[in-house]
Amino acid sequence: MRPGVGWRWAAYGACAVAGAYAVVSLYWALGGTAVLHTVGGVAERMARSGGTVALLVIAVTVLVKVLGALLALALVRPWGRRLPRRALLVAGVGAAAVLVIYGAAEVTAEALVETGAIKGSGSVDWTALRWHLALWDPWFLLWGLLLAVATRGYAIASTGPAAALADRRLLSAQQLRNVLRARRILPRK
Repeated sequence: MRPGVGWRWAAYGACAVAGAYAVVSLYWALGGTAVLHTVGGVAERMARSGGTVALLVIAVTVLVKVLGALLALALVRPWGRRLPRRALLVAGVGAAAVLVIYGAAEVTAEALVETGAIKGSGSVDWTALRWHLALWDPWFLLWGLLLAVATRGYAIASTGPAAALADRRLLSAQQLRNVLRARRILPRK
């Protein structure tokens, strides 16, 4: 079974989503306050208060998001073939699962509060809730879904004789086709 090219686009999409999220967090880490009110809660208070602890927490958040972007790229870029396949698969599946579960759970809970199906505990910051429902938490869900598609495509594409040759020699696509034709794995033109 060979995956189509859609999984590669999913990987680039996951990278873009993670990268954009990292840029927003970096902006806040550097003292920016635009749209910070849309986050609400502890995250907003921490970012506004500044200080070493807040900067450290936001810096770790930026780092995790950058690593998420690099993970997505590692699934499709030639340099990713230098990394252990199993480690990429475990990281991809694990990260995708966490992102999808977190995003889906948050969006579901927020939608239930927004529609009045359940009552929020204490006072509700309706601005932050609506922004989380419309942007921040679906962003996690989208990132997770794209990463899941990319990881599945990588899992399929990185098995079999063609993948073994590509991993061993880090061949370009054309070089790989030529080798596979010479070994009669692919038909000649």
